[in-house]
Amino acid sequence: MKLISKNEALNTDIKVAYFAGTMRPGHDGVTRVLYRLIKGLKERQIKNVFYSPIIPSEQEQPTLMYEVPSFVFPLYKDYRVSMAGQKFFEKSLMNFNPDILHINSPCPLGYAAIKFGQKFKIPVVATYHTHFASYAKYYKIKTLENLGWNYFRNLYNKCERVYVPSIPIMNELREHGLKTIQFLPHGVDTNMFNPKFKSDNWKSKLNLNGKIVLLFAGRLVWEKDLLTLAKTYKILTPKYKNIAFILAGDGPIRKELEEMMPNAVFLGNLSGEDLSTAYASSDIFVFPSTTETFGNVIVESMASKLPPVCVREGGAYGTIEDGLNGLIAEPHNPDDLAKKIELLINKPELREKIASNAFEFSQTQSWDEIIDRLIFSYNEVISKYKSKRLQKTLLAASRFNSQNSSRLRT
Repeated sequence: MKLISKNEALNTDIKVAYFAGTMRPGHDGVTRVLYRLIKGLKERQIKNVFYSPIIPSEQEQPTLMYEVPSFVFPLYKDYRVSMAGQKFFEKSLMNFNPDILHINSPCPLGYAAIKFGQKFKIPVVATYHTHFASYAKYYKIKTLENLGWNYFRNLYNKCERVYVPSIPIMNELREHGLKTIQFLPHGVDTNMFNPKFKSDNWKSKLNLNGKIVLLFAGRLVWEKDLLTLAKTYKILTPKYKNIAFILAGDGPIRKELEEMMPNAVFLGNLSGEDLSTAYASSDIFVFPSTTETFGNVIVESMASKLPPVCVREGGAYGTIEDGLNGLIAEPHNPDDLAKKIELLINKPELREKIASNAFEFSQTQSWDEIIDRLIFSYNEVISKYKSKRLQKTLLAASRFNSQNSSRLRT
């Protein structure tokens, strides 16, 4: 499927208000996408404002941000849920006078933004960043999955457009009744994620000289299907003394994983050049998650010339051509994941071929082009929304005049 078409000059004279679950820098893939978007907005001189339950200090803010009241999410204490109600942002947002609202989380803040848009006749769009409905099974509350899909339909079908970053997730959303979806992938920062960051000293510092490093990068939470990763570890480590598992990231299940993977190296949260070096200096990227909408880490590994292995569920595999620029295993299947990894362990020439193809693909995923397409889409939505409102006004006026004419005749 083609990207959003772009066939006319880009109008950057617009104001955009964003609503996000968190704006803590480096918190997850979503925040990295949003901060890259902020950079693109600044480069295009587009006025913007962000609302979120978590924001950095004023000195660290790259753009105007407002914090909204929130409470700790019980299942993941590092995440906060916004309090419902547009009253928490209505005054400042009215002063900003946006042309369009863009929600980035289906939390109460996103729903309040939709209510605000309806009240003040401002179009609302969304990006489907996080596959929350699929999380239920990992927290043993699967009965909430249907409720989740009902909530998503009710929320997202009120948006003029919902941008979805991968084809597999877009198809799934369509099956569940979401109507206004449109494909728009994420990009990758090829300056930050680049083979130039490869360092022989990195393995030396970790006492891993001569080892084939299998890297996972992401939050340490069960919905990343890290139980499958731990089981894969138990399959491979007795067979291969020349491999090492490394996990870059942190989260509430770290201690449990450390017990399940006793010889794995846990680096904690990495950012900047430390993260770039970890990608570029590893040998195989392993990502078993089935709940991604896109999987930023996959294209980050590709841009680092690190061959990825992921699974055929969720959105992460949407950028992979199996056997060409990555390998795809069956979901929740540690035996199959281990077999795919073994192919790359035992066939260095295949590993190098896939790494080269992955790198070439990543160079086509320009953030500049994708942000331009997003801005073009904003303009399209604003124009169509105004036209639709004008048509409604004219129709109402026509009916009013018709009714008055009838009364006069009688």
